[in-house]
Amino acid sequence: MLVFWQENLVLMAVPKTGSTALEGALAPRASLVLRDPPHLKHAPCYRYKRFLKPFFVQAGDQTPELMAVVRNPIDWLGSWYRYRTREDLIGHENSTRDVSFDEFVREYCKGGPAPFANVGSQAKFLRINDGEIGVQHLFQYEQWDRVIGYLEGRLDMKITLKQNNVSPKMDLQLSAIVEAKLRDKRAAEFTVWDLAKR
Repeated sequence: MLVFWQENLVLMAVPKTGSTALEGALAPRASLVLRDPPHLKHAPCYRYKRFLKPFFVQAGDQTPELMAVVRNPIDWLGSWYRYRTREDLIGHENSTRDVSFDEFVREYCKGGPAPFANVGSQAKFLRINDGEIGVQHLFQYEQWDRVIGYLEGRLDMKITLKQNNVSPKMDLQLSAIVEAKLRDKRAAEFTVWDLAKR
């Protein structure tokens, strides 16, 4: 999470949406960088609203606007799947090394997925109250030029990104049956991604 105090903006770090690359480029410019531990760096909107927003309001008598990037749910799950195939996770309960992408997504669709498919929810990350989207500025990961354009204008700076925390390259295909199940069981993920279209 990055806080830009003068610009009244907080950049929320949705996992697997380029937040580490943005942090690398923007941290020197930020007033506050929350990078460790991961549950603080990746604090969702409902946690921000409960704990950080009151602190910021009290500190400066202002309510910062929130910005986030959301990724196509299938691509987002593919990134998690690839990330969890890495060597250092072999033998760990989070490893996807011996699991197909279809199996991974089928498991993700369950109410209580196994640890290897328990990767959270972009929709839950972004929601507050009774389902309201908690950010004022929501962008699709697939429209990266808009993300950079907005930040360059808002922060009045040129942004150059370097790839960080990149998942291993892999050609992943999700079967039509499993994709249909994902769209049915996790419809909220697609709804949030569609909301970011402009």
